[in-house]
Amino acid sequence: MNKVIVSLLLTLGITGLAHAAGNAEAGQGKVAVCGACHNPDGNSAAPNFPKLAGQGERYLLKQLKDIKDGNRTVLEMTGLLDNLTEQDLQDIAAYFSKQKMSVGAADPKLVARGAELFRGGKLPEGMPACIGCHSPNGAGLAAAGFPKLGGQHAQYIGKQLTDFREGNRTNDGDSMIMRSIAAKLSNKDIEAVSSYIQGLH
Repeated sequence: MNKVIVSLLLTLGITGLAHAAGNAEAGQGKVAVCGACHNPDGNSAAPNFPKLAGQGERYLLKQLKDIKDGNRTVLEMTGLLDNLTEQDLQDIAAYFSKQKMSVGAADPKLVARGAELFRGGKLPEGMPACIGCHSPNGAGLAAAGFPKLGGQHAQYIGKQLTDFREGNRTNDGDSMIMRSIAAKLSNKDIEAVSSYIQGLH
């Protein structure tokens, strides 16, 4: 398992532990527009908008930059980041990373299958377990830039996995790690693992 994690880190080019130099206090004054969809504390009420609270600062900053630069398309955010500086993005990422993510609940009927996929993957098909990058409790690996998943909205997770599978989201690096994993997931697999993640904490 350790060899797999090291291999993934090297493949993704993540060899250092450098992180953003954001100021969370300054970021609090810059997130007013974010609050409309994500709530001021980053715990969005709408299941189609991701919870940003408690997410790793490095991951958040990468997503903000990718959206601003056009490397990740999020229609609802079109133009919202255009006038923000690098420091603004760092401060916003720092602010949301310091908040606490609320926890959801999993559908009891889907827990067993979701846990099986999250903890064990689909090894005969070459799909590793999610815990390798996102940790057993879904906390992610912030220093490596791997996102926190535990507690995230199932609807949002399901859409992202589907988008990776269908090639509609491609900002997972040259190694295409999420696209290759999602390609091995059926619609029912995605529903089960997304539900499991929503209740994971």
